[in-house]
Amino acid sequence: MLDINLIKENPEKIKIALKKKGWETDFVSVLKQLEEKNEISNKNDILKSKRNQLSAQVPMLKKQGKDVEIIFKEVKEINKQIEEFDEKLRVLSSKIFDFLSALPNIPDEDLLAGGKENNKAIRTFGKKPEFDFKPQNHIDLCESLGLIDYARAGKISGKGTWIYTGDGARLEWALLNFFVSEHLKDGYEFILPPHILNYESGLVAGQFPKFVEDVFWLEGTEPKKFILPTAETALVNFHRDEVLSEADLPKKYFAYTPCYRCEAGSYRTEERGMIRGFQFNKVEMFQYTTPQTSDNAFEELVGKAESLVKQLGLHFQTSKLAAGDCSHSMARTYDIEVWIPSMNIYKEVSSASNARDYQARRGNIRFKEKATGKNKFCHILNASGLATARIIPAIVEQFQNADGSVNIPAVLVPFMNGQTVLKPKK
Repeated sequence: MLDINLIKENPEKIKIALKKKGWETDFVSVLKQLEEKNEISNKNDILKSKRNQLSAQVPMLKKQGKDVEIIFKEVKEINKQIEEFDEKLRVLSSKIFDFLSALPNIPDEDLLAGGKENNKAIRTFGKKPEFDFKPQNHIDLCESLGLIDYARAGKISGKGTWIYTGDGARLEWALLNFFVSEHLKDGYEFILPPHILNYESGLVAGQFPKFVEDVFWLEGTEPKKFILPTAETALVNFHRDEVLSEADLPKKYFAYTPCYRCEAGSYRTEERGMIRGFQFNKVEMFQYTTPQTSDNAFEELVGKAESLVKQLGLHFQTSKLAAGDCSHSMARTYDIEVWIPSMNIYKEVSSASNARDYQARRGNIRFKEKATGKNKFCHILNASGLATARIIPAIVEQFQNADGSVNIPAVLVPFMNGQTVLKPKK
């Protein structure tokens, strides 16, 4: 959520910044509401002060044997006015909150305006694989190797799903174990959060109210609950309504969860197989920092995500996203994108993002600054570390051999009980 004071101080500047994200807005109404709220609040404070003064006179007047009915009458009238003002303040506060909660985060100043067309690849690792035979696509490879069963997944679940089978299940688990071991090695705390979350969790993450239709909602629950689209939604609420110690920052976490995305049904023809689905596995990295250290934390998360893909030996690029392609809650995002030869395109396997204080304001997540003793909002960052559903297509396509076998990345061999090659099933 944006700081209303930033809008109040320079509405035109914020308007221009949000336009980089493709967000057109007008602050005239909300600033009038804020002005009205402040006026009513001041009047209310005066009434409460007067009520306190009158109430304080009652014991003294009673002691003097004087009639206090006139004071009671005046206090009653004041209470009635206070109640009316309180209701007006409640309505105005609700309107201001609803307006602010719908606004996206302000993009960092160095980001280009616009959408995907203005994303820029800033570095590349390795070379695109070249083959002296006709390479296969990941869908055919995964089926011939016995890694994935699409037909039975369609039968028991439907479109946009798959089943890991045999070596495929083992490869998936090997990837997750590799990611977990690397994050533990780097001192991140392992979290296994619930998959069923309440509305407030989505609101704090910034996914609601804008993307309220993009999650799976559970019917028959009161209050309503939804299935998490990413572990970020849970981790960002881990310290909701808490005041942390500056000495304890940064807080570094990672979590493994399946991710559930109901918008997956709109995937394009070229995104067949595992490239986009209703459910996929992901390990998520997360940090709570001070404002002064969040830039370094961002570079750390990007570096960690890149390191995982490098260790797998995959060809990939890192792209700096334009303002309009950053998600609603984020001020900046870098995508780590693996090369999928059959599609002739790079596909994102990690998004590293800095929300600055946007999510912390929504969740009232603060830290006590040692130098001033004041409570300040944390900065919050996340990065996939990694999502597996596009890693496996990249592995089988980039490391395939002429005989239809696929070499297993060396870092995964220990988690595959020494197996080094995936062979076609007879």
